[in-house]
Order: sequence, then structure tokens, then C-alpha cells
Amino acid sequence: MAGKNISEIAEEERRHWTTAAKIVKEPDVAEYVKDVRARFFENDDRGYEVVTFPEPGLCPLHVVQECPCPAGTTCTDLIISDVNMSGTNGIDFVEGLTQKGCRQRHIAIMSGNFSEADLARTSRFGCTLFSKPLAMDALTAWVEEAERSIPAERKLYDWR
Repeated sequence: MAGKNISEIAEEERRHWTTAAKIVKEPDVAEYVKDVRARFFENDDRGYEVVTFPEPGLCPLHVVQECPCPAGTTCTDLIISDVNMSGTNGIDFVEGLTQKGCRQRHIAIMSGNFSEADLARTSRFGCTLFSKPLAMDALTAWVEEAERSIPAERKLYDWR
């Protein structure tokens, strides 16, 4: 990614994915995230298209001052973040989303080691927590519950 600006990186992502589910990932866990994505979200039965970001700061949700989604919409169905990402903390990221007015209700945070402080902070945002290694049955149950509450006729706001 060295030498590329945010527009070039975003254009590469656009060629591969559109927004339906977002996974904010740390480069160190890229293979793990790719495996989860390949086995689960991009499965023909599930049908998600996934947007990943090599650095959290490249996610448009991280850099906007306020949620750009019009009333009654969101830009994604699900957000999954890691706690320990390069340059930012996933809990800080989620807290920032809520402060910016993000209305996304389906947010999960993953960590290999949640501290007591992490647990206290995440309880304020209503996030679902997943411990690593990620149990696929727990992820499946969370996604299926979220899917049941997402209206089929919903429209996603395209921030790109």
C-alpha cells in the first residue's frame, strides 16, 4: 500500500466490493479475516459483499465529522472491528461512530484479550463482543439475528 493515496486505495476496493458489510481489519490479521470472509460473508447463500480497509484511518466512517447517511438509512448492514488496530483502538472507533450520529445497530468488536475496561466501555455502545479465535457458530448466530431485523427493502446509503 506504500505510495498510494486514499483515493487510489478506495478505487481498488471499489473494483472488488460494494458496501453491504464492512470489516475494519488490522494488516496483521489479514489472512484470518480473509478466511472468515471467504467462508462466511461471501458465501453464495449469504451474499454479502465485503469492504475491508488495510488501515482503519482509510475507512470513510473513521474520517467523517458526522454520519452522512440520510434519515432512515445506513451505509452498511454490519460493522465488525478489531480492538487492537494499527493507529487506533476499535472501541475508540465505535465510540467515535456513535458520537458522529451513526445509526448502525449491528456492530461487533473482536479481541484476543478484552480487558475489564474494554468490557465496561463496550457495554455503553451495545456492541456484540467476539473473542479470538472467532467461534463461527457465535458469528453465525449474531449475523442471523441481525439479518432478521434488517428490512428486505432497506436501501444502503452509498458513501463512495
